[in-house]
Amino acid sequence: MKKAIVTGANGFIGRAVVSELINQNVQVWALTRHGDENNFLQSDKIKGIQFDLSNITLIKKSIPFDDYDVFYHLAWDGTSGSARNDIDLQLKNAQWTVDALRVAKELGCKRFVGVGSIMEDETIAAAFSQGNKPGMSYIYGGGKLIAHVMCKSVAAEIDFDLIWCKITNAYGKGETSPRLINSTIRKIIAGETPRFTSGTQNYDFIYIDDVARAFHLIGELGKPFHEYLIGSSKSGPLREFLLQMKAAIAPNVDFIFGDVPFSGINLDISKFDCSKTEIDTGFKAEVSFSEGVKLTKDWIESNNGGSTI
Repeated sequence: MKKAIVTGANGFIGRAVVSELINQNVQVWALTRHGDENNFLQSDKIKGIQFDLSNITLIKKSIPFDDYDVFYHLAWDGTSGSARNDIDLQLKNAQWTVDALRVAKELGCKRFVGVGSIMEDETIAAAFSQGNKPGMSYIYGGGKLIAHVMCKSVAAEIDFDLIWCKITNAYGKGETSPRLINSTIRKIIAGETPRFTSGTQNYDFIYIDDVARAFHLIGELGKPFHEYLIGSSKSGPLREFLLQMKAAIAPNVDFIFGDVPFSGINLDISKFDCSKTEIDTGFKAEVSFSEGVKLTKDWIESNNGGSTI
């Protein structure tokens, strides 16, 4: 891989992907949205521009047609908090992803890497289980699922190589969202008592540096019209992960299980199988969960807590 385009380049995952690509000597067009600070790594291998996700076709005015290897589309509005439940926004995200796919083809890219989520599988399970009443939290997963289906159909129609990635749960340095691992570590630092569900539902977590390596390898070695799960290959009940966290960074802190009700879907452990990714790309997660939460805690403390969440 020599040249790539990355949208959402200053997001939590985007910054890590751009950093990994330039470390692999890839020239990167790094796209950040208007008004966002260009806080990705400075390098002569990066050309940064700002863009509007709702009108992504305009990037053709700034990025010249060329022989680009991969177009990574990481930009997505409403990935955390109440915006995940915004039906209008999540439907627009799906449309904007298809728009990005078409633009990538027009710019001369060889392949398009779309970014989904294991929430796609949870959404299917929640929405199509007889008698189940899925909550609004599945709107985000529905948007990702719609984007996946539409992109696959459009890519086939325009004869363009599509690869779809699904992330289990990324965490690590640089994250400021209120998602579980980040918010729990911040509570520990603040001296609060973390409270959880009973923690019997299956989960997987993968450290951000491993996520970035996976994207590089998938973009380079992934097979067209295949989907790849990005995870640690060490999935298990959530409680086990949280107890690992407690042992690693908060041995004297009480973790309270069962205080928070759980109304979601518990995916079968087979849904977290990353063997396809490992076989096709050679990717293997390197950072253990215990090591990852230590690194994350160190980053938060060294950055005075980072941005508020």
